[in-house]
Amino acid sequence: MLTPLRRRTDAVRRRRFRRGVYLLPSMFTMASMFCGYACIVYAMRGEFATAAPFIGWAIVADMFDGRIARMTGTESEFGVEFDSMADIISFGIAPAILSFAWGLAPLGRLGWAVGFVFVAAAAIRLARFNIQTASPSQDKRYFVGMPSPAAAGVPAATVYFYPSGFNSYSEALPVLAMVLIPAVLMVSTIRFRGFKTVNLQARHSYAVLVLLAIGLALLVAHTEIVLVVMAYGYLASAFIEMGWHRFNKRQPDLETTKDTKNTKETKAL
Repeated sequence: MLTPLRRRTDAVRRRRFRRGVYLLPSMFTMASMFCGYACIVYAMRGEFATAAPFIGWAIVADMFDGRIARMTGTESEFGVEFDSMADIISFGIAPAILSFAWGLAPLGRLGWAVGFVFVAAAAIRLARFNIQTASPSQDKRYFVGMPSPAAAGVPAATVYFYPSGFNSYSEALPVLAMVLIPAVLMVSTIRFRGFKTVNLQARHSYAVLVLLAIGLALLVAHTEIVLVVMAYGYLASAFIEMGWHRFNKRQPDLETTKDTKNTKETKAL
């Protein structure tokens, strides 16, 4: 007699567990959204050293929500749309308001206009990313355009490194580059390498772990410097890789030219 009741109880537990698994990625998305909101609140209060790290925590939460959804098989259209809405707040509006309150305010209308450009670029970047993700021909190793979390990390790391801010027009002018360059890169077609396809089971995985340990030690010892280097280093990495590929393409051409010259000289002899 207890068997049907026990089966019903087990079915209820399985449904609750499955519902909890589906909620888990959305909880990380909600955490990312909260971090963006907290950054805005502290930036409006002028507490820049407290506001900037919230964008970093939002980046960490954003890294986990998609991976957890893929690992647990709980990907859904709702999750994709919810993640995009959260990213607009955390990696579009929050860094724009942080940048404006920290250094763009002395520029007046120019300052808030540049902040809006960053928000618009982040929105366009996220919309394009959602379309490209559905395309089977998309190269999973690269992002087309700078990812919005990485772009938001540039002003966040800069503000965290120098939280005092700027109060005069001339001092605030360099802040335009800090906001506009990541904004332009977000909507560009320049390819930035992603980390989803990194193989941690490779032959040299121990070396990767040692480098990771060194990086964590440096991050704890010199947090502000390491974060700035990481943010601007990733920004520059696309151009470095682009130059490297162009240099390697020229090398075979030079070798082919030399072989052709040697062949002609041999025939002449």
